[in-house]
Amino acid sequence: MKDQIKQLSSYVPEEPLAAVKKRLGLERLVRLSANENPFGTSQQVKQAIINWNFSETNRYPDGNATALRMAIAQKLQVPPEKLVFGVGLDEIIELISRIFLEVGDEILQTTPTFSEYALHAQIEGAKVVSVPCDPQTGKNDLAQMLTKINQKTKLIWLCNPNNPTGAYQKPFELVEFLKQVPSEVLVLIDEAYIHYVTDFEQASALPLLEQFPNAVVMRTFSKVYGLANLRVGFAVMNQKLANYLQAVRLPYNLNSLVQVGALAALRDQEFVASSIKKTAQERDKWEKFFAANRIKYFHSQANFIFFKFPQAVKLADNLLHNGFQLRRGLAKDWLRLTISDQADGQQLRQLIADFKSD
Repeated sequence: MKDQIKQLSSYVPEEPLAAVKKRLGLERLVRLSANENPFGTSQQVKQAIINWNFSETNRYPDGNATALRMAIAQKLQVPPEKLVFGVGLDEIIELISRIFLEVGDEILQTTPTFSEYALHAQIEGAKVVSVPCDPQTGKNDLAQMLTKINQKTKLIWLCNPNNPTGAYQKPFELVEFLKQVPSEVLVLIDEAYIHYVTDFEQASALPLLEQFPNAVVMRTFSKVYGLANLRVGFAVMNQKLANYLQAVRLPYNLNSLVQVGALAALRDQEFVASSIKKTAQERDKWEKFFAANRIKYFHSQANFIFFKFPQAVKLADNLLHNGFQLRRGLAKDWLRLTISDQADGQQLRQLIADFKSD
């Protein structure tokens, strides 16, 4: 067994909602700790899965995800052969780490950020070099990251908007950064929350891929499309990189129901637009609430907000007992709150205000 595996702790998933409700004696519990879409999933997804031909269950799925591949390629205006699909972005992160990292290599990342970048680097025996985010904005500190690049650096992970800070880097900022990154270093731009960006119209880094072949853009169906349970993620990259990933990924990683569901979700852009609009409206209310109550927070362009509270653990416990589960433990005295609907938001803000005044 690899020595680095012995030092790892296994991922501990959140306790199921039903179990938490039973343990705390709650009739209703709203999970605002996993950045799921509170508005559910497009009904077109349900209908597409119901209509799927059950007689095909004994057959292997389309290992190339052809229909889904062509639909995404057309929507994003990218060549279909530059797409690689994974069981959520988790598998894409795993594949990239497995292929490009060896013992003694280094990766660069922001802190705090999505934990799986570091996890898979550690599995491969690579060193994780973390650069604190900008303390004022929560953004990736790109200038500081550049100073940490050396001959051992193989991967740079940029979550944009960043999880958990919600901060967003505009494309022109990424261009200036990429110009200074050595061409042999891969820059992975995780756009899991890119749909929620409203500050900048052309938000995605996809157009930069032609100029920077060492850049990769990653997307997921787990967030705005509301398909967290189906596990569908994909990455867009140059053809050579795509060939490497295709060579090692599992041949039938996306089953037929998942492909059918993702294709239906992609086609229902009305549901997507509605989710984005309602999230942005509620997000604005949260930022005004935090500002009015002098609670430090980072300006968010995602479907969550990261805020600092001196008694964060006590507040989280209080909210949990009142039926709202927030994400804790990502940074000392900070909590991450997934933005829910208007009614939940109003109740939750009142609970926080009452706790603060006690």
